[in-house]
Amino acid sequence: MSWKTAYRSIYYDGAPEPADPDLSKAHTALLVIDVQNTYLERPDRNKLSPEDQRRYDAWTPFHDRMHQTVLPRSKDLLRAFRQNGIECLFARIACQTRDGRERSLSQKMPGWNNLLLPKDDLPSQIVPELAPVGDEIVVTKTTDSALTGSNLRLILNNLGIKTVVCCGIFTDQCVSSTVRSLADESFAVVVVEDCCAAGSDELHHKELEIMNMIYCHVMSSTELKKIMGLS
Repeated sequence: MSWKTAYRSIYYDGAPEPADPDLSKAHTALLVIDVQNTYLERPDRNKLSPEDQRRYDAWTPFHDRMHQTVLPRSKDLLRAFRQNGIECLFARIACQTRDGRERSLSQKMPGWNNLLLPKDDLPSQIVPELAPVGDEIVVTKTTDSALTGSNLRLILNNLGIKTVVCCGIFTDQCVSSTVRSLADESFAVVVVEDCCAAGSDELHHKELEIMNMIYCHVMSSTELKKIMGLS
């Protein structure tokens, strides 16, 4: 099954196959979203309580996907874009203040999403495998959407970007929020499904189905490179 027929929700059951997106190198950018050290850190399982071990095990598929699929394929995509002179940008969650008082409400809510990530601390940095090179642009946000929470909109417009290729984490949170914001601002969006991950495969695939064909086109990194003529 190709990207033109995959990830169809009930809304697009039977809809015509979409045309290939405009992915001209001068007007396309890759955006890596929130692949930061904090999300790949893991404690010593043997030192955890039984309940914490249960939660640890629930997150193991996510970590396996990140290390076996998302990181290597995102790294390869960055390589291909860089070799062809295509813009590569990065977004990360980080606060300017030590106590995070300027964070948006969604990032102050109790629970998993309540992360305090001061901008200069190691947990808030992009993982070494996908680290920016040279003068590649990094935007810092205290919201889920990279467009809402930073000057990314202005940057993309100034760069002449029309299509944004998105990868990163989490598919159903900051990736999807960014994708929707980009679409609302009339950017064309491609989501690279094997360069994204959610807390579970179920959430990942369901969110791709929800976003596809209305807010973005979902495709694999192999399909994207073929369309763009990248090796």
